[in-house]
Amino acid sequence: MKKWLTLLCAALLPALALGTLPVGQQPPPVTLDGEKGERVSGGAWSSDELVGSIHILFYVDPDESDLNNAASEALKAADFDKQQFRSVAIINMDATWLPNVVIQMRLESKQEEYPRTVYVRDYQKVLVEQWNLADDSSDIVLFDRDGTVLFSVDGQLSDAQIQELLGLIRERMN
Repeated sequence: MKKWLTLLCAALLPALALGTLPVGQQPPPVTLDGEKGERVSGGAWSSDELVGSIHILFYVDPDESDLNNAASEALKAADFDKQQFRSVAIINMDATWLPNVVIQMRLESKQEEYPRTVYVRDYQKVLVEQWNLADDSSDIVLFDRDGTVLFSVDGQLSDAQIQELLGLIRERMN
């Protein structure tokens, strides 16, 4: 019985870990270019851009785009130093039935609301496959200046998680 339970736990652990990057590690490099994806403003995006500043990355299914509005608003209200803190929103375009033109209109609206955020389209679930982020969800990942993961959550953040996220950013900016 103990052996069976151990095998069951080992089989389930990868599924439970899906959607978060390991804290304290740097994920493998990723580039979204051409058929894989692009910046909403045009051109390639690379995870190498996460180095040099503290970055928050939102990886979002367009159908779940409002799931973490409370976290977005808290970050906006915190008004962190623009030179030290940056944000990236990567849209999982393959996770929705919505036409690209509808998503484009939403992104243009979001770009006006959050002008400091870099918006990127992931056409082929590259971050789902290469970073094991959750599909059909909303992931938030915080990186330090070296590109190391400080915080990674799949799904809606609780108030306590939002406060933890804000605290980690403040701590790293000092």
